[in-house]
Order: sequence, then C-alpha cells, then structure tokens
Amino acid sequence: MPPWRRWTLVATIIGSSLAFIDATVVNVALPALQTALHGSLTEVQWIVEAYALFLSALILVGGSAGDQFGRRRLFLAGVIVFTAASAACGVVGSARALIAARAVQGIGAALLVPCSLAIVTATFDGAERGRAIGIWSGFTAITSALGPVGGGWFIDHVSWRAVFFLNLPLAAVVVWLTLAHVRESRDPSRTRRIDGVGAALATLGLGLIVFALLEWPRRGGSAPLVAAALTVGLACLVLFVVVERRSPQPMLSLELFRSRAFSLTNALTLLLYGSLSIVLFLVPMNLIEVQQYTATEAGAALLPFPLIMFGLSRWSGGLVARIGSRIPLTVGPAIAAVGTALYVRPAIGGSYWTTFFPATVVLGCGMAVTVAPLTTTVMGSVDSRHAGVASGINNAVSRVAGLLAIALFGVLLAGAFRARVDAELDRIRVAPPARAAIDRELPRMAAADLSSVSMSPAQRVPVRASIDRAFVSAFRRVMIAAAALALIASLIGAMVPSRVQSST
Repeated sequence: MPPWRRWTLVATIIGSSLAFIDATVVNVALPALQTALHGSLTEVQWIVEAYALFLSALILVGGSAGDQFGRRRLFLAGVIVFTAASAACGVVGSARALIAARAVQGIGAALLVPCSLAIVTATFDGAERGRAIGIWSGFTAITSALGPVGGGWFIDHVSWRAVFFLNLPLAAVVVWLTLAHVRESRDPSRTRRIDGVGAALATLGLGLIVFALLEWPRRGGSAPLVAAALTVGLACLVLFVVVERRSPQPMLSLELFRSRAFSLTNALTLLLYGSLSIVLFLVPMNLIEVQQYTATEAGAALLPFPLIMFGLSRWSGGLVARIGSRIPLTVGPAIAAVGTALYVRPAIGGSYWTTFFPATVVLGCGMAVTVAPLTTTVMGSVDSRHAGVASGINNAVSRVAGLLAIALFGVLLAGAFRARVDAELDRIRVAPPARAAIDRELPRMAAADLSSVSMSPAQRVPVRASIDRAFVSAFRRVMIAAAALALIASLIGAMVPSRVQSST
C-alpha cells in the first residue's frame, strides 16, 4: 500500500471518530452538564437533539456536496466547522449557548462523516477497498466504544469542558494529514444543484416536530405553540415528500422504496435504532444521577455493548449468506427487546453485575445479530449503482430514529415522573414555601438540587428518595415502551424476504 493511501486511511479514521466519539461521550457528560449549567430535562434533550437534528437532516446533502464539489474539500470543511463548534461548546456559559454550538457541530458532522467513507472508497479499489473499509469500520467502532470511558475519566478528574477540547488536537492532526496526503476526488457525472429545498424542508419539519415534543411536557399538548409547531412540522415533511417525488435529482431517492425489502429494512431501522437511542440516552443518566456512579464508571458500564458487537461482527456478517435475511432480522431485534426490557429490573442500588450488566449484554447480543445482516440486506435490496444512496438513506434513517425517539419518549418520561413524584411529595407534606422551591427544581428530574431548599434533614432525605424513586419508575415505563419498539421491529423483520434480490 503506498504511504499516501495509508495516511489517507488514518486521516479518515480519526476524522470520522471525532463525530462518533462525540455522539457517545456527550450522553455520559449530560448529568455533569445539567448540574453545571442548571439545565432542565428539556434543555438536556436539546443538547443531544440539536446535534442529531442537523446531522440527520443534512447527512445526505453532505454526501452529495462531496461528490459534486470535492470530497477532500468538504471533509476538511466539516472537520474545521466541527472543531470550531467543539471549542465553542467548551467555553459556553449557558445551556442555550451549548445547544447552539451543538447544532453547528451537527452541521460539521454532516459534512465530514459521509465524505470520510467516500474518500476511502475513492482512494482504494478491488480487494484493497474492502480491507480499507473494514479497517475504517473496526477502528471507528473501537474509538466509539472507548470514548465514553475516556471521556468519563476527563469529566471526573478535569471537567466536562475537556470532553469538547479533546477534539482540537485530534482535528489538527486530521487537517495536517488531509492537506499532506489526501487526494481530491469527485463524481464527474455530478453537475446538478444541491437539493437545498429538500434539505430546508427536512430540517424545518424535523426541527418543529422535535420542538413540539420537547415543549409538550412543560406547556401541554393543547398549547397553541405546541400544536402549531407539530402541525407545521408534519406539513413540512409531507411537502418534503412531494418535492422529492417531483424533483428530477432529489436529495432522497424515493424510487428505492419501491423495493419491499428496502422499505421494510428501513422501517426496522427506524424502530430498532429509536429504541436503542433512548436506552443510550437514559441509562447513563440513571447510573450517574440515581445509582451514584461516576462518569467513568457509567462509561465503563456500557462497554460490554460495543465490545460484543465488535466481537461478533465477523460472525454476524456471514449470517445472510448462510441462512438468509429473515431469521437474523427477526431474532436479533427480539433479543434486543429482551435486553431493553431487562433494564426494568434495577431499582436503586444493588450490584452492577446483577442489575445493569445482564441487560447490557443481552442488548449487545441482539444488536450484534441484527446490524451486519441489516446492512447487507439494505445494500442487497437495490441495484449496485444505487448502493451509496441506499447506504446514505439507511444511515439517515438511523439518526432520525434517535432524534425522534429522544423527543417522543421524553414526553412519556416527564409525564410518568411528575405523576409519581407529586403523589409521593403530597404524602411527605413539606411546608408550602419548601414545596414551591422543590417544584422549581423538578424539571431537572433526578438532577434536582435540594441544597437551597429550606427544610429539615428529616424531610430532605425522604424528598430526595421520592425524586429518585419517581425517576426510576418513569425510567422503567420508558424501557418497556422502548422494548415494545424493538419487538415491533422484530415483527417487521419476519416480513423481510429471506433471500433478497434488488428490484430497482
């Protein structure tokens, strides 16, 4: 392998790892962020959702722009935008400023993620391409797995801000390697304009729906602002489909959905990754805020999940060739549903090995059985000429799944928490001024700070316990609903043809 190709691979691995690590580490950092910035649950959700919104809505545009204007150029632009936003995340003084910086991070990630893999594909050919993509996938998986543990250590021993500043030296290495070794590539057949109208409608539609769902617990579903945002958001998505159907060069190729297997596997992706996203969002919050784990311990607690997926990836990659698509796409999500349901078992306290560990292991096994066959089936259900578009759509669907799930299940979480905690606090009968002060803290849920509330130690202990029990109760309800999503994904998997042939 020529040295420039080797260094190109290194640059793309480190570059894409910036986005993948950031997505996993921030979940572990959320409790520290919430405490430091005095954020409500809604603001904590927006810290995740702002990034996911722009990444999921613009990732197809980022890939198309790289094909047309140059993958190296767009990759560099993405790294620079992402890094500048990371620096801004590290110096912000409020939750709202962090949300804005995270949105810009999402835009940068939407450029660098698709272009990094496109550069690998353009740089290598033949057997070398397959090996290079395998190395790229393996190293990004490893870095994503180790990210929460390392990030947790920095949160515990330095600051949550260090998590964002760590991106700066890595990005400097990526920029240097890219300028020195990566060669420009583009698709010469691409002369069309970027689908700006489609991108704007997708971003606006998803953004308004997420806004409505996040504001629902605080304002109520019948509030004019919530109802208007939800209505306009849905209208934008309907208009997006109309525009894409009529466009000669759409951002989202709806023709691919004529393939039954392609449609079913993307529906499965939406439900399964929605279930997984809410697990990865809430479990670290439970571990840190209720179970009193450190950020490092919380990151390590989830480590079995990616390690199992990595260890079983080669075995699961051959399942479709041996037994077809239907069995792994039915059994895998069913196992994942069991793993998600097992998160209902932990109460408050108890050994990790008998509470969260079994659920994490079973969930990891379920996803390991599913992911490689799912990717193989998606790619095999369309003509090879459309493989890149099909992969991009499936990637976008998985990210939209997380975006919507965190917003939607947040409504269930907030409602269940408030109903339980109000009932428990009514029984304790604290003085009205203290109760008013507690109520002001309840939007932060398990992160509620009672230090400034004027009440006796004899009342403070049961109030704290009531808040923790209410969070665990709400957490359990959400895990049951998430398990139901994974189970529905399993039923969809049972409808996928066992031997998939492209039909487009």
